[in-house]
Amino acid sequence: MSHPYLTTENPDLFALLEETADDRCGALAVFGGTVRLDNDGKKVTAIDYSAYEPLAVRALQEIEQEAIKRFGVQQCRLTHRTGKIGLGELSVLVVVRAGHRPEAFEAARWAIDTLKERVPVWKQEHYADGSTEYLKGTEIKQ
Repeated sequence: MSHPYLTTENPDLFALLEETADDRCGALAVFGGTVRLDNDGKKVTAIDYSAYEPLAVRALQEIEQEAIKRFGVQQCRLTHRTGKIGLGELSVLVVVRAGHRPEAFEAARWAIDTLKERVPVWKQEHYADGSTEYLKGTEIKQ
């Protein structure tokens, strides 16, 4: 079974590791993004992520395929969480497998940076003072 691109559950790192297992690969790079306490001087209590699913899934799939082609890695998998999540919880996972570590690290870094530029996911931060704010993102590139 393939991993979900968008999930309301905690992303399953072990499922992604199992899915991407590849005997050709000697390198594994994993990046996980989590909700942090401070943002621009405000105390964050949670973030509510929302996405336009058809476009978000397509963009995530395209980024995976581009990373494989661009960096010559064997596997690239991305998953992003939606819904309200608390401090320290995973919001995004990037898993890359490659023959060697330079390509794995480069592809993982490129994948997360590109995800933030291309994938229509919105973040509404919730603060300790009871206020909320949608964060300004980057213009989506097609």
